[in-house]
Amino acid sequence: MNIFVAKLSSSTTSEDLKELFEEHGEVVSAQVIIDKYTGNSKRFGFVEMKNETDAIKAIKELDECEFDNSQIVVKKARPKSDSPRQKGYEYNRY
Repeated sequence: MNIFVAKLSSSTTSEDLKELFEEHGEVVSAQVIIDKYTGNSKRFGFVEMKNETDAIKAIKELDECEFDNSQIVVKKARPKSDSPRQKGYEYNRY
């Protein structure tokens, strides 16, 4: 299951995120998103956990917890197609 994590500290690394979630089950991957122009953290990331039950438990236990001096938000990630930015009107070229 993919998990969205927001409001991270600017100093939180992908490894920090992985270690936090490993306390709740097997982590397949953890990635803090980095701005490609500045090289700074965008202060959100994604974690993929192998077991859905562990992932749901992690979401419940970690949402709004204090981590690395920041109160984080943890939710089930939505597919890109569910994003409001991806929906909308088709561009009319005429």
